[in-house]
Amino acid sequence: MKMNIDGETRHLFAVWMENGVVRLIDQRKLPEKIEIFDAKNSDDIAYSIKDMLVRGAPAIGVTAAYGLAMAKINGEDMDEAVRKIRSTRPTAYDLFKAIDFMKENGFLEAAARRYSNEISSRCKKIGEYGNELIGNDSRILTHCNAGALAVVDWGTAIAPMRIAHDSGKKLFVYVDETRPRLQGARLTAWELAQEGIDHAIIADNAAGHYMKAGKVDLVIVGADRITASGDFANKIGTYEKAVLAKENGIPFYVAAPGSTFDFSLSGGQDIPIEERSPDEVLYIEGKRLGPEQSTALNPAFDVTPFRYVSGFITEYGIFRPEDLPKLRRSMEKDLFMKATPQDAK
Repeated sequence: MKMNIDGETRHLFAVWMENGVVRLIDQRKLPEKIEIFDAKNSDDIAYSIKDMLVRGAPAIGVTAAYGLAMAKINGEDMDEAVRKIRSTRPTAYDLFKAIDFMKENGFLEAAARRYSNEISSRCKKIGEYGNELIGNDSRILTHCNAGALAVVDWGTAIAPMRIAHDSGKKLFVYVDETRPRLQGARLTAWELAQEGIDHAIIADNAAGHYMKAGKVDLVIVGADRITASGDFANKIGTYEKAVLAKENGIPFYVAAPGSTFDFSLSGGQDIPIEERSPDEVLYIEGKRLGPEQSTALNPAFDVTPFRYVSGFITEYGIFRPEDLPKLRRSMEKDLFMKATPQDAK
């Protein structure tokens, strides 16, 4: 991804491995500053995933892959390292996909690098296919962050916008702020600014207003787990955006690599939904928002039924929900995607 550091445009990845250390952009510090976190063992990896230094299903998977390679180099107990990393976040399927990939490939550093490169190149293909949906002067709404920070490079939902912009198309992006962690306001907006893509941050509850006013042409979001039916989990608030898009006749697309598809689950009712700390809702930067007597609920994700999805943008092409069996057959022929996690539920 492009980054302006001290007035110089540089290209950095969201996570990489260097001299036996896993290095991550600490997404909690953006957009105020770019700070690199050095993970030196599996405890650091588990912390970085659980505490959301790294976010986005594909990036979580890559972090797990590098973390297990590092644990192997360090001589750690690999069963314990796998257990710690696997238990960090239950919803994102890429985490389990990456762990099983590394187990099958001996936890080697070369395997982790291959996993990272594969995910990045596949997300570029998502951008190329998704670009076909974007016309000149398109007005696009997105929710949460599904850019390069959420992958390693390119992004999922943001990849089509990057490629459309680079090809000379004019576009405008509505960026939902994405309470409670503000990934849209803090991360997506920052990435779009780095790319020079015209955008505006809007309150989560403003999306329906702009849809009803005829000012949104297309919605593109990412995903953390997609089932065989096409029901999918994504950041909390995605479901209501899909319902609003349907009500207003606006196409709603989900951009995700094959590693996010969990064909072992028949529908959204089977997806485990992570519940995070109430403090994420009750506090912003240490300041309490509500009365001391109030508690909060904080589901990290919601599930959107397949009937609201116009199509899934993948590295294999764009598929309607009813065409997912065709996608599954393509993935079964793909050796990289062949491994199926045994305990991802």
